[in-house]
Amino acid sequence: MIREISQLARKAGKEIMLFYNGKRVLNLNTKRDDTPITSADLISHQIIVSGLHRLTPDIPIISEEGSVNFNKSVNYNVFWLIDPLDGTKEFLYHNSEFTVNIALINCGTPVMGVVYVPAINVLYAASNGKAWKEDGYGKRFFINVKKNYPPTVLVSRFHPDKYFLDKYLIKLEQYKIIYVGSSLKFCMIAEGVAQLYPRFSSIKIWDTAAGYAVAVAAGAKIIDWYGNVLIYGPFNSFLNPGFEVSLS
Repeated sequence: MIREISQLARKAGKEIMLFYNGKRVLNLNTKRDDTPITSADLISHQIIVSGLHRLTPDIPIISEEGSVNFNKSVNYNVFWLIDPLDGTKEFLYHNSEFTVNIALINCGTPVMGVVYVPAINVLYAASNGKAWKEDGYGKRFFINVKKNYPPTVLVSRFHPDKYFLDKYLIKLEQYKIIYVGSSLKFCMIAEGVAQLYPRFSSIKIWDTAAGYAVAVAAGAKIIDWYGNVLIYGPFNSFLNPGFEVSLS
């Protein structure tokens, strides 16, 4: 199934790029939580949901842009969790770091994940405990985390949480910093470009699930600040707490 899911992410990403490159008129609105939503988010959502319904009609779907019955969804054991356009601000600022995220959750754990980066036509995927990267021609390269000193720390471009970040960096003494948006941070650790990604504030579960699957399959460790693994159901809300991605 991972091949079909990858093709679906690429299809959604191709449509997103039509808006990104100005070939389609982009409509911009603001959601109730004051985050932006565009017509690119919505068309990507429609493509992915339609494709997943065709491939797996019996598996429920939770999407950032979908209408979800929370009381019903808390009982899902197996479900798709998608973010049709992760990093809408990156998309609007034209910095190429936005992604399409599709994850399959089984008993609270992302067991399959696809993260597609449309602007550079690179796809990251994980299934059956293996992670890989595909170029624009579909050529596959298996990836693993890599140690490096001083470590490279990935910091959210729009959510740096400076106070907690400064306290975190003091303990490292030596480090390099790269500011990156979206779930691309998980993938950069998975392929060995970076070694640490601290997140200090809560985050929506669809922002992290696919990247989580890729990073863990590549050998990363992801735990919250109390030492617990992230859980993707049953949940009390669609939020994960802050966490650290590091090398296991």
